[in-house]
Amino acid sequence: MEVGRRACTLRAMATMTHHEWLAAAPYTLALGAGFFGFFAHTGVLRALEESGVSRPRRVVGVSAGALAGGLWASGMTAREIEEELVALRRPDFWDPGLPLGGLLRGDKFAARLHRLLDARGVAQVADCPTPFATVVYELAGRRTRVLEHGRLAPAIQASCTVPLMFRPIRHEGRLLVDGGVGDRDGDTALASDERVFQHRLVSRSPWRRISTQGHVQTDISFGPSRKVMVIPTLPRVSPFRLEHGPTALAAAREATLRWLADRS
Repeated sequence: MEVGRRACTLRAMATMTHHEWLAAAPYTLALGAGFFGFFAHTGVLRALEESGVSRPRRVVGVSAGALAGGLWASGMTAREIEEELVALRRPDFWDPGLPLGGLLRGDKFAARLHRLLDARGVAQVADCPTPFATVVYELAGRRTRVLEHGRLAPAIQASCTVPLMFRPIRHEGRLLVDGGVGDRDGDTALASDERVFQHRLVSRSPWRRISTQGHVQTDISFGPSRKVMVIPTLPRVSPFRLEHGPTALAAAREATLRWLADRS
């Protein structure tokens, strides 16, 4: 009997739209690494808010996902994050100095993060209205770590510290860099049976990219507890191509709205 009921449940879930799947039970939102992919992640957040999907029970972010996801978990709306990103210019974070582990000092980035978080009175990870976890890479131990406690701004910044671009961040006695070094998708912070909606960003590296026989799929979900979305045609954004950020955000928003209406 139990096997029969489980089979019926799985068949019912298979006919749900992704919107219905997210509304059916609490879920975790996981936003992956991908250089300046925080524009695309913000587009996903915009779509979730506009579609009326229930807020996730927690947010996991890596690198670009830590920035967008951390700000969202702190209480900023997707529209507010979008306004900050669209107004972003390279001098706002570009502060090169002596090449001591990275081109940029990261002081401007830190100041901008503190300004946004201090305005909401969110200093600690535990202060976030939506529980938040970020993935970082510890240099000394050569291991991936999950930060769920401590100061929020440096936790986000550490996860965004792209090696050679930014200097490593010393946080709670450890030297940390971009979480995408060891875990692009945030799997380290997820339980095997956790109900998760995961937005993965396509890797631009020729050695490591999400693909299936050379073609990236929009929906590569697997198992009854994991929904994975990849948007293959996003414009490339970088410190020297910031003008493509709003286009990437809009494209991700539209693709996510279509994905939500699709059936599993």
